[in-house]
This record gives sequence, C-alpha cells and structure tokens, in this order.
Amino acid sequence: MYDPKSKHAEDFINHEEIMETLDYARKNKTNRELIGEILEKAKKRKGLSHREAAVLLDCELDDKNQEIFTLAEQIKKDFYGNRIVMFAPLYLSNYCVNGCLYCPYHLKNKHIARKKLTQDEIRAEVTALQDMGHKRLAIETGEDPVNCPIEYVLESIKTIYDMKHKNGAIRRVNVNIAATTVENYRKLKEAGIGTYILFQETYHKESYLKLHPTGPKHNYDYHTEAMDRAMEGGIDDVGCGVLFGLELYRYEFAGLLMHAEHLEAVYGVGPHTISVPRIKKADDIDPDMFDNGIDDDTFAKIVACIRIAVPYTGMILSTRESKKCRERVLHLGISQISGGSRTSVGGYVEEEAEDESSEQFDVSDKRTLDEVVNWLMDMEYIPSFCTACYREGRTGDRFMSLCKSGQIQNCCLPNALMTLKEYLMDYASQDTREKGEAMIAREIQNIPKEKVRQIVREHLEEIEKGNRDFRF
Repeated sequence: MYDPKSKHAEDFINHEEIMETLDYARKNKTNRELIGEILEKAKKRKGLSHREAAVLLDCELDDKNQEIFTLAEQIKKDFYGNRIVMFAPLYLSNYCVNGCLYCPYHLKNKHIARKKLTQDEIRAEVTALQDMGHKRLAIETGEDPVNCPIEYVLESIKTIYDMKHKNGAIRRVNVNIAATTVENYRKLKEAGIGTYILFQETYHKESYLKLHPTGPKHNYDYHTEAMDRAMEGGIDDVGCGVLFGLELYRYEFAGLLMHAEHLEAVYGVGPHTISVPRIKKADDIDPDMFDNGIDDDTFAKIVACIRIAVPYTGMILSTRESKKCRERVLHLGISQISGGSRTSVGGYVEEEAEDESSEQFDVSDKRTLDEVVNWLMDMEYIPSFCTACYREGRTGDRFMSLCKSGQIQNCCLPNALMTLKEYLMDYASQDTREKGEAMIAREIQNIPKEKVRQIVREHLEEIEKGNRDFRF
C-alpha cells in the first residue's frame, strides 16, 4: 500500500498509486472546475500533492495552461527572486562496475577512455575552475569500489577545499556519487559537503531493472532508499532527479513528487534541489534507442508544474540543454545552472580529442562561464556565486523554514550582489563587468532594509580594495 511515511521504496514510490494518479489526471485533464481549484490552492505557495500536480501536467485547457506558466514564473520570483546560482560539475573518475544501458561509463564499453584524476590533477582542474570564477562544484564519479572508494572521494573533497589560487576558492562541494551506506554518508557530512545529489534515473521499477541489468545499481530498493540513509547519516540537504526519456514522463513526474513528499513526511525536509536532465547523446549511447523522449514544450510544462508543486526547492538545469531551451525554462522555475561545463575527466585543463572521449554526455551549451553570466544579465537575472547558507549553517529544516517563510530573501540578494562583484573584479570581461556594475547599482535599491543596504555598500567598497568573502 502507498505510505509516504514508510522507509521502504515500494511503499513510498508505490506503482499502483502512480497508475491511479495517472488515470485520475487523464480523466480530469479538461475538468475546468477541478483545475481551477488546484490552481487556487497552488497560489497559497504551500505546494501540491503528486495527484494534484499530475492533473495540471495533463491539463489541455489553453487558458489554464497559461495560468500554470504564469503562476510558476511568479512562484519562482517569490522564493528565489531574479537570482540564478552558478555551479560546475567536476568529474573525478569514470571507472564504473555497473551495466547501465543509457550511460557510456557502463562496464562493457571498451572504447571509452577510462580515467581517474590524481590529487595533483584535481588541483589543476580546480585551479582552472577557479580561474573561470566558479565557487561551487558538483563532483561526479562512476561507481567502482576498487578504483573509486569512498576514501578517494573524501581525499578529493579535502584537496578541493584546501585549494586557494589568487582570489579563488571553492566554497561549496556538492557530491553526486552512487548510493552508499549510512556510515559513508556520515563521512561525507564530516568532510563538509553541501548537498548530496543522486538521480533515480527512473522510478518505474520494471524499467529500472532492465536499464540496470548488472552491477550494484541493479538493486532498485537500495538505490531508491539512498536519501533516507543520507538523512540518517546527518546530511540534511539532498537533491533528487530523474533522467527524462528513459520512461514515460508522466510516471516519472509522479514518482519524483512522491519522493519529495516522502522526505517531507519522514524528515520534515523535502529535497533541497530537483534536477531535470533529459537523455542526450554520448559515446556508445544513442538517445533514439529510448522511445520516451520529450519535446521542448512538454519539458517546459514539467518544469513549471514541479515549481508549482514543490515551490521551495532549488531546480537545477545543466549544459545538457541548449541556450534556447535554458532561456525558456529559466522563467518557469529553474534557479541553478552550470556554466562553462566539461563532462569529461580532466576536461577543464585539456580538451580531449574526439577519439579519446571520456565524456558522460554531449554538452549542448558550450559557452564560457563569462558568456553565460553576460547572457543572464541581459535577461535581468543576477548571476549568484553565493554559498553562504551552507557555511552559516542554514541547511536542512533551518534553510527550508526560512525559504518557505520568504525570510531567506533578506540574505540572498545581498549575498548574490557581493559574490557577483567578486566575479566582476577578478574574472569578467570588460563588457560583462560594465553590465554587472550597472546591475549591482540597480539591484542594491531592492534590498528592503536601509541598514543592510549600507553594509552591502561598505562590503562592495572592500571588495574593490581586494578583500573577499563577505556574507550575510
């Protein structure tokens, strides 16, 4: 039976409940009265159940769909303002013992270049990332207990945090590694990680088992219950996601929201982030092999409905998506994006030859970080390199209570402007710097409290003098 408070995967991601939800949504896709009631509830900014959100996703009424998009954009502004947080992935190793059919890292792929960074090579990669201006990384590895044990990951995190180069420093390391034990999650917490991120890939158990025929990842329950073990290990910021295109998107959408509901029901804290990757071409992987791909219109509606259903969560979009697609969904709920990304092992120091590819997927948005920052400001978004909440202890339920009440805005705008100023001083092109200085001058007026505005002005002057890392 469906039970969001259960810690057993098949209870909180219950197949029968999902199928009933999809049937309910299908039957009510033109039910104007019900859709209106759901939208009225959504306007209270308290979120929606997976079943209510599924009705909105299926809605076929043009005027109501427009309401959905308008509301999603407004909720995004209410919770996250016009800020977009910047990050970059850092691939440490692509050794993997799993047989995942959609990933080029799978064990049987004999022509991908297998690599594992040494600590010196990690230092070189981090130096390159700091020279771009990045402050926040998401480290990625394949699953291989011999070539990439937890001790290697922990040593790598320490190396990254210890690196100081000119005015650069990585202030937050998020971790995207395979499902592991409570003990290992506790070690990651002690290492000072930010968010633990793990994509479910698909919530459809039958499909999951077929897509993961061999290796430890074949264990659906162990993988799906990973966030529970992470929470038990003391990690209170976790990030969920599916790989859209592996299974029918309505099923994945319902499962993703049920997972969020489960975390909220058991731990009082839903996912800190939700990611929405779509399957893309990569070495040995042709996305056309999977017949559940979604077009850009459907993708945009998924983003909008997640934003409405889980208004507090950060939503992440990677460089898998094109500039055009990113521009569209930024308005609908995305709050974090990567920039200047490389998805190969060692790719920031030296670009790979095509015949030596170690990329996990093809990057669609190949612009530099400076070009992405410039583009965001053209759209009147504030590129933010802020990592203050994590370092000030505003994580888990503390962050969520501030976010849900709107009080987080008192910190976010000042911190965004100060970290943007750092970027402009240390890394930006002339054109980007001019746009950024004008944006800071405008946006500082939107800080509600005069006392805070004055402190920010003082800190901005200090940044001009060469001082760094001011935060609220």
